[in-house]
Amino acid sequence: MRSVDQFIKGLKVGIPIMLGYFPIAITFGVLASQAGLSLLELTGMSVMVYGGAAQIMATNMILLNAGVLEIVIATFVLNFRHFVMSFSFAHRLTKTNLKWRTLLTLFITDETFSVTTVEKEQANEENGHWFYFAIVLSAYISWVVGSFIGGFVGDIIPSAISQSFGIALYAMFIALLVPSVKANFRYGLIAVLAMILNYGFNQFIQEGWSIVLSTLVASGLGFLLFRRSES
Repeated sequence: MRSVDQFIKGLKVGIPIMLGYFPIAITFGVLASQAGLSLLELTGMSVMVYGGAAQIMATNMILLNAGVLEIVIATFVLNFRHFVMSFSFAHRLTKTNLKWRTLLTLFITDETFSVTTVEKEQANEENGHWFYFAIVLSAYISWVVGSFIGGFVGDIIPSAISQSFGIALYAMFIALLVPSVKANFRYGLIAVLAMILNYGFNQFIQEGWSIVLSTLVASGLGFLLFRRSES
């Protein structure tokens, strides 16, 4: 199949991701604008970080006056799963050269990884990398453009309306958590443990470090729990 045909086919498959990303990106732009980030800063964050949950969490931590190191560690822990997904995706593209594999893995997210996993037969087709490139590129552009529009709108709409966008933070993390809990209830136990630990740590240390520490401890205990049950 020609490169352009693979690209067009990938764009069609990527439309649902584009439509899903756009409103969340606008919400992030509004929240980041409320947190004091300029239009250039919040758009640049979407261009370079490109992680919805991490960006919204970082914005929330900015509102809590967390330090830079706390935000970097928390987002690193939250996005660590992208290493695993990128390695898995790259391993699937054994017939694609290293340059394309490196480029494509930079744009892997939860949603694009899920779609590319379902559409795995494209990896064995001629010019199949153009198919995957169209999916990840369309999702990326949707996120960056939506963030820009959200940041622009956030400075215009009344504060009473823009503040209501804060519910998106909770809605997004619930949306990320529920599918995992439905697959295995122990993920829910780990989430509850993280909340309890965060409440306890928050009584003694700053809120930013409390989030980081509770995330690390809950993740470590969760790893031991799953490892023991599997063995």
